[in-house]
Amino acid sequence: MPFDLKPWDLDAETTPYLDKVEDSGDRWTLNFGPQHPATHTTLRVVLELDGERIVRCVPHIGYLHSGFEKLGEHHDYNQYVVVTDRMNYVSPIHNNIVWHHAVEKLFGIELTPRCKVLRTIMGELARIQDHLLCAGAAALDLGAFTAFLYGFNERERIYDICEYICGARFTTSWTRVGGLCYDLPDQDVFVAKVKKFINEQCPPVVADLEGLLNKNRIFIDRTVGVGTISEADAIAWSLSGPLARSAGVKRDLRKDTPYLCYEKGWDGAGADPVEFKVPIMHEGDCYSRFRVRVEEMKQSIEIIRQLIDRIPDGPVDAFDDQGVTLPDKSQTYGSIEGLIHHFELIMTNRKWEMPVAEIYGAQETANGELGFYVVSDGGPTPTRARCRPPSFINYQSFPKMLEGHLLSDVVAILGSLNIIAAELDR
Repeated sequence: MPFDLKPWDLDAETTPYLDKVEDSGDRWTLNFGPQHPATHTTLRVVLELDGERIVRCVPHIGYLHSGFEKLGEHHDYNQYVVVTDRMNYVSPIHNNIVWHHAVEKLFGIELTPRCKVLRTIMGELARIQDHLLCAGAAALDLGAFTAFLYGFNERERIYDICEYICGARFTTSWTRVGGLCYDLPDQDVFVAKVKKFINEQCPPVVADLEGLLNKNRIFIDRTVGVGTISEADAIAWSLSGPLARSAGVKRDLRKDTPYLCYEKGWDGAGADPVEFKVPIMHEGDCYSRFRVRVEEMKQSIEIIRQLIDRIPDGPVDAFDDQGVTLPDKSQTYGSIEGLIHHFELIMTNRKWEMPVAEIYGAQETANGELGFYVVSDGGPTPTRARCRPPSFINYQSFPKMLEGHLLSDVVAILGSLNIIAAELDR
């Protein structure tokens, strides 16, 4: 169930940050980025200033121009997973999971319980991975360099786990239609690595982040009351994730449209969904967004603890009579039928017999609702692969958050949004 985080607990009340000032009529234009060190990526923001006060902001959505959605029309449903890695390079494995979640919805494929647990565990690790960078970098932009190093060290440990399960640290390409690229090399080793991370390594770092920043006077003064957005505006702007929940919007797809192990009966035998709470704040400022992300890391740790000793036995890939899932490696290397099946899927697309349909599948990622709208005409590749990236939607509210603030607040507000430039690609 959603629960409200307590607002900031300070010894003295903070003064309202925004002051009403008269327009002096002396306005000038400033380009913030795309090479500014605090933009985190290739973003350009054109600011109209009245002195140090921001009167107007025109954001430019980025300069990557990778054509991610167009590439979806030229790759089959397994090949396109390598493109999803590049959409969010902060927690790429979650993009893999969401893409194939949508495709499996189109195919009507039910995942095996083992695959559901592994995807849920890695998805929550990706959430922690993303929040660590966002919280650390947001603090770095305001001068708290130590917090950034704390978060970056723990991200490396998650990269180690990713490398163990699929051989890649960064661009994982881990999922496949109906399953995964590989089963776990050794389940005991995987469980030991994850347990060490959630029990010994990550919790102290989350506590250190809170201890460093929760009552740090400089951090508080730079974030409390800065970049506020109301609950009504958050809904009107279609915000999701920590941005929406920090403004009081009680919405989390893991609760509202459950999937994987967040859904009752995920094991095929009526198992209860994993238990976790959805942190909510109502101030809608930079500090609230930081607090929500820190609390979500704690909740992700609890979710993983519930599942790490409950990884079922059995296959990791679903069996289907349409011939769309890859055969097990033992079948590929041990039987002519498995080798032919593998060859046809990988080299010829001969067995990709898709339904003529369209589908939208979405999950709750670290920055909010990530969804894919897939249109199929029955061919081996999608007719359309439209992405609903959370950063693209969240970024549109940036000008509203900036208006009336000082130039120095641009860095604080932008850091609290956690904008990923590749998700702005159009």
